[in-house]
Amino acid sequence: MFRSRAKEEKAPLAAKATVTDSKQTRDPQAPKGRPTPKRNEAQSQRRSVANTSLTRKDAAKRQREERRAQLERQRQALAGGDERYLPARDKGPVRKFARDWIDSRFNMAEFFLPMAVVILVLSIVPVGSLQNIALLLWLVVIVLIVLDSILSGFRLRKALTERFPTDNRKGVIAYALMRSLQMRRLRLPKPQVKRGERP
Repeated sequence: MFRSRAKEEKAPLAAKATVTDSKQTRDPQAPKGRPTPKRNEAQSQRRSVANTSLTRKDAAKRQREERRAQLERQRQALAGGDERYLPARDKGPVRKFARDWIDSRFNMAEFFLPMAVVILVLSIVPVGSLQNIALLLWLVVIVLIVLDSILSGFRLRKALTERFPTDNRKGVIAYALMRSLQMRRLRLPKPQVKRGERP
């Protein structure tokens, strides 16, 4: 009698327990009818998902490609004068004016390289008078370059003050004088004005 009552009381409890277990949701990672993957398979799947975003090697490769594309744009800008892609040292209307001002005139400093070659050849020749002439030419060239650079610096400063009274002009004179030391065809960005043309 006691046993039958105990069985009758346990039976509805067991039925309730089975009902509640069947209502539990399954893990979405392990759908029904599919075996649980082994640990190494699960890890390889996780790695493949993580690698789809970007690995360090791919990120470095992409960065190199972007850098190469940026340098190519800068090279084309230096050849064509496109302000958008010029390096920071060449950007701005003040520096563009300084470049055009230098490019529009003859500068003694731009002839320094050819004259230095001539003077070197004269100094090698084993003739005393030619060596003396080479030394004198060397001194004359240096003095002319210094005087021309000082005069150009003053004139350019005056032109910049008139044209750009409120803009930052720091370092522009040195930038222009360094440009004047280069031969015209080797200057970057390429000259945009002809000689004698007003910038």
